Amino acid sequence: MLGLIIVSHEDKNKYFWVFLISCYTAGFVVELLGVNTGAIFGEYKYGSTLGAKFADIPLIIGVNWILVIYSTGVFMKEFQIKNHIIRALIGAFLITSLDILIEPVAIRYDYWSWKDFEIPFQNYVGWFIFSFLMLRFFFLMKFRKVNLAATVLFIVQFIFFFFLSQKAG
Repeated sequence: MLGLIIVSHEDKNKYFWVFLISCYTAGFVVELLGVNTGAIFGEYKYGSTLGAKFADIPLIIGVNWILVIYSTGVFMKEFQIKNHIIRALIGAFLITSLDILIEPVAIRYDYWSWKDFEIPFQNYVGWFIFSFLMLRFFFLMKFRKVNLAATVLFIVQFIFFFFLSQKAG
């Protein structure tokens, strides 16, 4: 999916690449801190489903954050909301809503597991705050934010995890 997003993004200037690299790095680091401290999302650990790991964090996790932040940012741009803070707040709410759908799927298919088998409210607060900060960064970066593939990906993620969560729940 990341390859499709990159190929379908027009006008790949330096800010686009800075965003991708920064989002991957920030996503990986926040997960690294989260797993090792429990302070961001709560106490959790990754299973084997997401593949190869570095320091107990799947290497793919930064890509997942890119896909979620980028597709949500592009989707939110469609609404022509001028205020970047409002746009980022709404986007963070949508991303947190997506996580509500992802959680039962993630647990069932061993993406990750929670201490005491309970998803802490802290997880959703962490997702909201991190998503808000990354969306603010996304909107401040000076690159074109139009990409039909990203808009479709945003919608498909919700549909995909909605149906899987019904099966997993």
